[in-house]
Amino acid sequence: MQKRKLGKRNLEVSAIGLGCMGLSFGYGPATEKQTAISLIRSAVERGVTFFDTAEVYGAYTNEELVGEALAPFRGQVVIATKFGWKIDPTTRKSTGLDSRPEHIKKVVEGSLKRLRVDRIDLFYQHRVDPDVPIEDVAGAVKELIQQGKVKHFGLSEAGVQTIRRAHAVQPVTALQSEYSLWWREPEMEVLPTLEELGIGFVPFSPLGKGFLTGKISADTKFDSNDFRNTVPRFSKENRKANQALVDVVARFAEQKKVTPAQIALAWLLAQKPWIVPIPGTTKPHRLAENIGAASVQLSPEDLRELENAASKITVQGARYPEHLQKLVGR
Repeated sequence: MQKRKLGKRNLEVSAIGLGCMGLSFGYGPATEKQTAISLIRSAVERGVTFFDTAEVYGAYTNEELVGEALAPFRGQVVIATKFGWKIDPTTRKSTGLDSRPEHIKKVVEGSLKRLRVDRIDLFYQHRVDPDVPIEDVAGAVKELIQQGKVKHFGLSEAGVQTIRRAHAVQPVTALQSEYSLWWREPEMEVLPTLEELGIGFVPFSPLGKGFLTGKISADTKFDSNDFRNTVPRFSKENRKANQALVDVVARFAEQKKVTPAQIALAWLLAQKPWIVPIPGTTKPHRLAENIGAASVQLSPEDLRELENAASKITVQGARYPEHLQKLVGR
């Protein structure tokens, strides 16, 4: 597996990481613990060195899982986690945002214990908190870096003004946001800003929450706990309309003798050398397929053709329900 540097802060990771959220949360029932541990460890054996989690996934259970799975590989892997939610101690459900400096300092202690590490490699603010100036957030993480509890500071789904303001206080190593062939908004302002400031980019949902794999149709039924049930882009009518984009990707995959998922990931890797997608999966064969995308070469001509075909299709439906849409790009 090739390595990439996330921006200019000297954080080197595998070209493709593993998003661990879906093993515990968000896409139906949690994966059985030993199965999940085995999947994470087999990712390490295949060259993946970058793992993404958050305290709110579960809550807490995903960090515990990642901590246990990666305990034998200390020093060989990079673990990213996130802060910024209030979590009800009884229900373990999030009840809103909280990025107050005193809260961040409390969260870091819990994450260190659950992840079984002395220092968090990459600590993201999960969503921008409008009630706390970003300078205060960046200042709190700066202190944690000075204390040796955190190595790198990241932001998730932040808008460009927030990125600039945070970066002026504590250099931001990476921004994590959704980006894929079916969500290209970051190309407008975010990517140029990251390039200018030397910040790496970590696209989550690089396979369009599974849609770009070609394995989801208008008739697919999601588990009752699957959050895609609430996403407008995944309504039955929109899935039917959005199939056109999947068909384009599938045609390219056939020409290259690879899978649609591999084309979607290879396209992302070809955009910038400081982009590291983190597809998630619960299945070993999908893990192998995603990792295989790092070896798929798309020529400038391939990219132009793909670009051309994709640009003729308007993707239907918002990528988040309204209450979550309000939390992004601030």
